[in-house]
Amino acid sequence: MHSKKDIPTVPLIKFIKHSLEILKNPLPFHHRNFNDKGDVFRLKIGFNNAVFFVRDTAFAQYVLQKNQKNYVKSKIQTEDLVKYVGEGLLTSEGEKWKKQRKMMQPAFHKKQLENLLVGMQDTIISEYKNIETDKTIDLFPILNDLAFQTVVKSLFTKAAKGKDMEKLQFITEANQRMLVKELRQPYLAWWFKISGTLQKHINLSKEARTILKGIVDERKSSGKNYGDLLDMLLETKYDDGKGMSEEQLIDEILIIFTAGHETTSNALTFTFQLLAKHPEWQDKIYKEWQNLSRNNSDLMTRVSTSKVCQQVLEESMRLYPPAYFIDRVNITDDDFNGMHFEAGSNLLFSVYEMHRHPDLWEQPNAFLPERFNEGGRKFSSQYFPFGAGPRKCIGNNFAMFEMIIAISELVSKYKIHSSFDSIEITPLITLKPKNAFLEFEERSK
Repeated sequence: MHSKKDIPTVPLIKFIKHSLEILKNPLPFHHRNFNDKGDVFRLKIGFNNAVFFVRDTAFAQYVLQKNQKNYVKSKIQTEDLVKYVGEGLLTSEGEKWKKQRKMMQPAFHKKQLENLLVGMQDTIISEYKNIETDKTIDLFPILNDLAFQTVVKSLFTKAAKGKDMEKLQFITEANQRMLVKELRQPYLAWWFKISGTLQKHINLSKEARTILKGIVDERKSSGKNYGDLLDMLLETKYDDGKGMSEEQLIDEILIIFTAGHETTSNALTFTFQLLAKHPEWQDKIYKEWQNLSRNNSDLMTRVSTSKVCQQVLEESMRLYPPAYFIDRVNITDDDFNGMHFEAGSNLLFSVYEMHRHPDLWEQPNAFLPERFNEGGRKFSSQYFPFGAGPRKCIGNNFAMFEMIIAISELVSKYKIHSSFDSIEITPLITLKPKNAFLEFEERSK
């Protein structure tokens, strides 16, 4: 027997009425519904289909941590994304996911990542040569290339050919745009299929796999060890002593490309936009990095003790979380706080809304890095930039190290200025920046 507590419902007619707005940017529509209906509401998206939208952080903790065994990812990741990137750590479930997570975890420990930091720094500094000073430029394409190249060099060292990597970057981004179309325009599924559009993108994925297979085969036959992520993944073993199959390895590499560069370039762009609006924090990061550089030759020590930069990053990802929704489906019927959810219910947890909830954050829409003076753990019950629970992003340390170096190195060389009034966003699979036009002034030495 379960409680009869009603969950407020947004009717199908309202969804249809606002469909064009939702296609462009669904966040204002959801925000109005949260304000009107409360922290949990049901949105009818068809005669027999509904999605539960949630910004209740206690419910998020319950699903992602306390009762996580009863919840799996939705078909968006376990089916729709799989056809483009395969069944890797991000998209797998159950025993396969557990096996892969246990196997891959050591490759992302801080001690292992320390070997990659100097290469990260060299790549970042090299990419910053593309910044033009004393003119307004769109920073996002530069940071997008920077994040992609950082993943490439961390994975493959010097094994990757420039043209192959350009093709991989094109495929990664083209397939993400296609997936967004599929999710936002499900009524065009028939057209995507008969027009050949869907097959064209699946063929692109096959082309990406062929490129990666060539790189893996070349590394195996070379007999050399570069200490990069590819070597770490080739060396990892399951409990039975066997390594990953080539197909599984390529799935994992595709996921690292897809998840590893997109979210990082988004987060960095938003952070630099916020810093442009708050130059006092630029100065604080500049002074911190200069002091650390003078006192420590060890890059890992500098990165690990960049407290100011980390505060800025934490606050930036609170306001603009790259992974702005977390999806789950319950395996069996479940109840939370008097609400009943039948098996197979689609739940969407709005990280964006939870990070700006007026009951949880003082001045929720203001940029206040000082709130993270004691680190992100203080807010662990309401702050989910990398997810939560067993499926928390395995690459969170990699991303944080990369972003701290990227921010500190750029601020060390340039002062950042802006002329925009407000930061614009484009919510796709991840939360992307829009019109990130900034001006850079070289610091006097």
